[in-house]
Formats: sequence, structure tokens, C-alpha cells
Amino acid sequence: MIEPTVTMPPKRVRRAPVRRSEPPRGTTVRFPVLAVVFVCAACGLVYELELVALASYLIGDSVTQASVVLSVMVFAMGVGSLLAKRLRCRAAVGFGLVEAGLALIGGCSAMVLYAAFAWLGESRYVVVAFSLAIGVLIGAEIPLLMALIQRATGPAGAGSGSASRSASRSASRAGGSARSGRQAPLGEGDDDAAGTVADLFAADYVGALVGGLAFPFLLLPWLGQLTGALVTGAVNVVAGGGLVLWVFRRDLTARSRALLVAANVSVLAVLATATMLVDDFEAAARRAVYGERVRVAVQTELQEVVVTGGPEGPPDLFLDGRLRVAGQDEYRYHEALVHPAMNGPHARVLIVGGGDGMAAREVLRYPGARAVTVVELDPGVVRLARTDPALATLNAQAFRDPRVRVVHADAFHWLRGATSQVQERYDVVISDLPDPGITPSTKLYSQEFYGLVARVLAPSGRFAVHAGSVADRPRTYWTVDATLRAAGFATRPYSASGRTPGFAAGPDRADRSGGAGQGPADWGFLLAVPGGRPPALGLAADAPRLRSLGEGTLEAAARRAERGRGDELPPSTLVHPRYGG
Repeated sequence: MIEPTVTMPPKRVRRAPVRRSEPPRGTTVRFPVLAVVFVCAACGLVYELELVALASYLIGDSVTQASVVLSVMVFAMGVGSLLAKRLRCRAAVGFGLVEAGLALIGGCSAMVLYAAFAWLGESRYVVVAFSLAIGVLIGAEIPLLMALIQRATGPAGAGSGSASRSASRSASRAGGSARSGRQAPLGEGDDDAAGTVADLFAADYVGALVGGLAFPFLLLPWLGQLTGALVTGAVNVVAGGGLVLWVFRRDLTARSRALLVAANVSVLAVLATATMLVDDFEAAARRAVYGERVRVAVQTELQEVVVTGGPEGPPDLFLDGRLRVAGQDEYRYHEALVHPAMNGPHARVLIVGGGDGMAAREVLRYPGARAVTVVELDPGVVRLARTDPALATLNAQAFRDPRVRVVHADAFHWLRGATSQVQERYDVVISDLPDPGITPSTKLYSQEFYGLVARVLAPSGRFAVHAGSVADRPRTYWTVDATLRAAGFATRPYSASGRTPGFAAGPDRADRSGGAGQGPADWGFLLAVPGGRPPALGLAADAPRLRSLGEGTLEAAARRAERGRGDELPPSTLVHPRYGG
């Protein structure tokens, strides 16, 4: 008889706990890695903002330049994340070299960009090249750091098989989502990787916040664009090189360590040398842009102001590299802007812009002008026009006249407050502003702004607007005309001829042919009145003797402008600006 076999339950085998002789390496690595991520993110955003600011200054149209730089850079970050996969097996030396290259390229980007514009006359392709290079290097940072920190948190430190494979998988996922705000889905057993990714992105985003705030409030006003970029590069290379050479030194071979030391020292030497020579470089580049006769060059809180010219000749005034006053023929511009508007009541005059004092000079030539208000955003321009001997002579000491009152404010916001406070409406309003294609001026050429002007203008008042070149930028000019008419004005277009001396005055600083712009062939103006019929062009009975204007001249100027009229264009508004150059 065969007895049934009784199956006994297996006995549980208790494994002895694994004792660790020392805490995991990750507990001592995580904090310095996050600190370096914070610093590198701040530096990376400074490079981005530096390119946007300098490209807007050198080329013009800040909206377009910001769009080009940021879109190209984000695309390049994705490319850099993919390329970083090839460096995962040598993440430490790869990260060190990436940071050294980023510090060198980002730190020198401003100087190279300015040099390309000053000596070659073209910087568009340089902007794109730097955006690509910096974006690729920034995109490689997070995947390499992810590989390093995951390897360091393995049970046996760097180099264990399972930890290395986990690090590779995590680095691949992080590389695909670096700087994009989207994390790849994590599978089972990836809780530590998820926490690491969250920490890295948190440090990255907070660092970007600090860098974004430091650029306009600290670096730009204290150090300027060139020195600020160089100092940022030095901070970048010290942080990246220090992390690899100290925290991850066990992951480096002797040859890799020597390579990184040499690379970091070389980058620091280049940045330090460039910092010491930056003043001489800036002076040489300024002479290449403006010529040898630079008399005054100051950086106000808002823009760069340069005055050129010899001790005997008339000065030229440049604002942010664009010609605003050409001493030899500025009278053509200012006479055409001011005097047609003075044909009527002109006791109270408002000038929007005109910080150089030239428009005020023309208004003050009328004995009947009792009060002149100049609304200028930049106090530095008015200060220079008041104190510089050549400019003060050119504007006939206009700002010393007791009839002139200067208000330093944004004209749009000032008019919003003035509409309910003005005791007497203005008989004449003169808009003496940069070309509408220049982005900061766009809102002062909007339908909303012209509506504010209409509220402070007397029923019989006249409004004169500088609207850019009729011949060179007809679409912009006729958009200003359409915008005035949409705000309830009747308009009369006219222009004044006079080629400015070899420098761009419009929104585009860089000439597409490869050299400095030659300025407009004409200045376009619009004379507007509230409602009714278009105003007649003429001169007041008490008009002073003029060098460039007469009744016949104005009639020819009107016919010349009307010949360029095309199809009806939509008006420009704050929410839909239509000035593209």
C-alpha cells in the first residue's frame, strides 16, 4: 500500500540584511549637482537674453530677433539632448567639456556679434550660428548630469552594472525632455529617477528665473552687454569645471583630468584677457561704426547716445546706433515737420519726443507760441541736448527758453493721464519720434495713441506726424496714414527730400547688401486734423524765413507723396501692430 505523499509548505528563508559600511554616494553628490544646475541654468538664460538684446540693438525689430533667437535655441536644445547620448559612457569628461565650450562661446558671443556688425556690416547669420551652438550645449547639460547623478546613487557607487544601465535609461529619457517641461513616463522601479529628474528640473527652472532677473537689473546696468557676457562665462566655467574635477574626480582618468584642467584654464584665460581689453575693443568698434569723429558716447538707462562731428562742423546725433539728427541737413526734416502744422492757431504746442530740441527750436521761432510742452522718455537725451555745446548751438538753446516745459515720461501713459487734467487743449501736436518700424515706437503709432491725441487737441488744432520714408518703406508710411484716419483724423501726406549722410535711420540697422545703410531718400510726414476734410498745406502768415520750405515746395511735396499711394491698408493697433519695416 502506497501512502499519499504529504507536501509540506516550504520554509521561509530569511536573508540577512545587507550592511552598508558607508552612506550612498548620492547623498553627498546630489546637493553640489543641483547647485551647479542652478548656476548653469542662470548662465544659459543670460546668454539667450544677451543675444536677443544685442541682436535687437544691432539689427532692429526686437520681436523678430527674439523669435529667431529663442526658436532656434530651443530647437538646438533638442539636438543637444540627442547628441548627449553618445557621451553617456563618459559623462563626467563630457559634461566638463560641454561647460567649458558653453562658457567660451556664450561669454564671447556679444563681442563677436558686435565685431561682425562693426567691421563686416552684417550680423544676422552670426546671431543664428551662436543661437545654434549655445542651444546644443545647453541641451546636452541635463542628460549628462542625469547620467552622473544616477550613477552616483547606485549601491556600489559609480560603475556598478545595474546602476549604469539605470543611469543610461534615465539619461535617455531626460535627454528627450530636457528644458521642455515634459518628463517621459517612468516605469516600475524608477522612483529614484523620478525624484532626481524633479530635483534637476526644479534647480534648472529656478536658476533660469534668477538669470532672467539678473540680466536686466544687475549685469546690463552695472557691467554692460560685453563685460556682462564675459563675466557670465567665467562663472559658468568655474561652476562646471569645479563640479567635475572635484565631485566626480573618481570617474576621470588621469588623461581626462589633465584635458579638463587645460580646457578650463584656457577658457578662463581667454575670458580674462577679453575682459581687460573690452574697453579698447568697444572704442575701436565704435569708431568702425560711427567713424573717427566720435565726440560723446554715453549709455543712458534706456539707450546708447552718440554725438559725432568735428569742433567746427555740425554734430550728428545717434540713438541706439540709428541716426536721429544729421547736422548738415536736419533743418529740412524739422522745418517740414513743424511749420505746416503751425499754419493756424499755435499758442499751445505739444511735442511728443523731440528730446534733441530741434523741433522746439522751430516752434519757438513763432512769437505767438506761448507754451511748449516736450514729452521725452529719456532724460539723458535732453540733458545732452542742453549741455553739449555743439547740440545746444544747433537747437538754439531751446531748452533754456522759459516757454518750454520738459516732461520725462512715456508719452502714451502721460497722455492717458493728461486727457482729464489739461485745462486748455493744444493748438498743435507734433510727433517727432523714431520710425514706426522700430519696436519701442510702435505703440506711439497705434490707433489708440492717436485717439488719446485727439482728446487733447483743440477742435481747430493740427497734428503733424513723422511717418518714415515714403520711398523706402511705403507700406509702413501708408499704414500710419490708415491708422490716423481710423482714429478720426483727416490727413494730408507730404514728404521732404534730403539724403542723410551714410547711416541708417530706420528700423533695420544692418544693410542687406552688406554695408551700413545709406539712410532714407526722403522723410515722410502726415498733417492731420480732427474729422472733416483733409487740411491744406501752407505756411502761417507769421512764419519765419525758412531755408527749405515754401508754398510751391509744399505743393510738390504733397504730389510726390500721393504718387506712392497704393491699396487701402488696415490700421495698426496695440493688439495687432502692423509695422514691419
